[in-house]
Amino acid sequence: MRGKYLLSATALTLSLTSYSPLLAEEKAAEVSSENDVDRIIVYGRAEQLIGTAKSASDGIVGYDDFTTRPLLRVGELVEVIPGMVATQHSAAGKANQYFLRGFNLDHGTDFLATLEGMPINMPSHGHGQGYLDLNFIIPEVVSTVEYTKGPYAADVGDFSSAGSTRFNIYEKLDENFAEVSVGEHGYYRFVTGNSFEVAAGDLLFAAEGQLNDGPWVLDDDLKKYNSIVKYTRDHGFMKAEILATAYYSKWNATDQVPSRAIESGMIDELGYIDDDLGGNTTRLSLSGKVETENLNAQLYGQYYDFNLFSNFTYFLDDPVNGDEFEQFDNRSTWGGDISYQDELDSTQIDVAWTVGGSFRYDHIGDVGLYKTVSRTRNQAVRHDSVDELSLSAYGDLEFYPSEDLRLSSGVRVDRISYSVDALRSVNSGSGDQAVVSPKFSAAYRVAQQAEIYANYGHGFHSNDVRGAATTIDPVSGDAVSSVPVFAKSEGAELGVRFEPKENLNMTLAGFWLELDSELVYVGDAGTTEVNDGTRRYGLEFSGFWQANDWLAFDVSAATTDAKFNLENDRYIPGAVRSVVAAGTTVTLDNGLTGSVRVRHFGSAPLIEDNSFRSNPTTLVNLGLAYEFSNYTIDLDVFNLFNSKDKDITYFYESRLQGEAMPVEDVHYHPVEPFTVRIGLKIKY
Repeated sequence: MRGKYLLSATALTLSLTSYSPLLAEEKAAEVSSENDVDRIIVYGRAEQLIGTAKSASDGIVGYDDFTTRPLLRVGELVEVIPGMVATQHSAAGKANQYFLRGFNLDHGTDFLATLEGMPINMPSHGHGQGYLDLNFIIPEVVSTVEYTKGPYAADVGDFSSAGSTRFNIYEKLDENFAEVSVGEHGYYRFVTGNSFEVAAGDLLFAAEGQLNDGPWVLDDDLKKYNSIVKYTRDHGFMKAEILATAYYSKWNATDQVPSRAIESGMIDELGYIDDDLGGNTTRLSLSGKVETENLNAQLYGQYYDFNLFSNFTYFLDDPVNGDEFEQFDNRSTWGGDISYQDELDSTQIDVAWTVGGSFRYDHIGDVGLYKTVSRTRNQAVRHDSVDELSLSAYGDLEFYPSEDLRLSSGVRVDRISYSVDALRSVNSGSGDQAVVSPKFSAAYRVAQQAEIYANYGHGFHSNDVRGAATTIDPVSGDAVSSVPVFAKSEGAELGVRFEPKENLNMTLAGFWLELDSELVYVGDAGTTEVNDGTRRYGLEFSGFWQANDWLAFDVSAATTDAKFNLENDRYIPGAVRSVVAAGTTVTLDNGLTGSVRVRHFGSAPLIEDNSFRSNPTTLVNLGLAYEFSNYTIDLDVFNLFNSKDKDITYFYESRLQGEAMPVEDVHYHPVEPFTVRIGLKIKY
């Protein structure tokens, strides 16, 4: 059980809880005087989670908590989760880089996200395992963001070792709206949201169009088109929902650049090395869901098409044509999940039970990698067709020995079957593997205002199944060992939640987490590779205080010690040690709203011996809004003090055109400079 490791990681997480009047949390199982386990929904400006949360790091954030936050990118929605950061090393059309609990999550390998229960992460993806692109979400119609951390929940599976989040969409809007925003660097955005009553149900429709060049010497030339439709009907005994999304974007990219090119004056700090980079994404999805008092069931289908052109090493491998390459992914995904919950009749102890399962089938017709010149393919590195089927089942028992004590014990079983048809026949193959993940949680209310938690669980992320089938390196031709389908994790957490007043709440937590193997970014390959096992000890802190009707504060801080498991002098590249975020929101009766936010992203090792580290990054953003009649004027200022910090930093070997030998160097993507955007919203 490794309990001694947990005891050495004593706690400090202050989990941000929300003050939104639209905030909704489905309260789980409170024991009534008749020994029944009731489920109720509570709305509140300072949501109280004592008596319902399973861990100190569980939380939920409502729309009013992030509508005042200036969002430079959609992916920054995840920054409402305490200790989480979303950065970018490329253009706005590409998925963000995510960081949480000492993980460089790349584009989502150990962090799971769903939209209304429909998975967003992509297994065996052409660019990165668990690829998590949130650009198809329209923030204005997101009602709540729920989150968990650690491998403790039985109903959460692949990609969730560090954490998971669920984005929920409104069933209907209080008011229809249309908004036009303009900003520096060729930024234009139009978004509209509308609700109607149709056939005794509620229909919500939202659409978005965006153009953005960005501050870079090479224009991003982003073109983004997005829509969401949700239909909900309450039949009394059952609620039914249909959700459809459609998204397309196309962009150019300025990826990270070498420090020596900037220091020598070869390029501007916002400049580029290769002007052929960029990509495009199409994503279509359809989901149907039914909910009753006991039963939840969902079916979904998705179509996805992705092309990305990158060049991280310039002329390292090919001094004549350069190292540009194309990654591509075209797939259809079908899946569903079902769960049933009820109570056991007992005069001795109250028990609630849940059983559930899910399936997901990805038919990846084309996935792979080509070397390219000016976006023209000239050499196939990999070109595969993959079929991947994921099946899971889980059960969970919640015991209520007393009004103050809640215990939960569960188990989850996952199985992945795959078939790979590779361009190089020796790398074709099929197989299947399964993994069992036990879970345990305990919560004890020590006082009316305080509750303590203990959590333990196993989890996993799946690896790209092409790695499980591969026996020959497609570049060198050397024999290689296949990788396991599952990279298992094991972790525990101790925490306390403190809610002395309705307008003040805090949590403290400490965690321990081990992974059998880690996916680590390899700069000279422009990709990630399976590496050795790792361990992490971490402390987190965050809290919320609604000082009065018009003033609110929130703060969070996290620190993590992350090392490779067997050799603790080996650091994990990109594992950020500390993250601090804080903000204040002012909402006045005259219609004026203001928000100031500070985010500090700490230093991280860039190579395993820690001899090169990234510099910390601190950003301050400002948001102002003035509402009058049916109109709202928004003003967002990003990077208020025009910081010259780095958004993300790597250290690896590259070669510029004309250099005789490769050079090991720091490569980075700067934060976007001081930027102003203004918008006009009309409600009707």
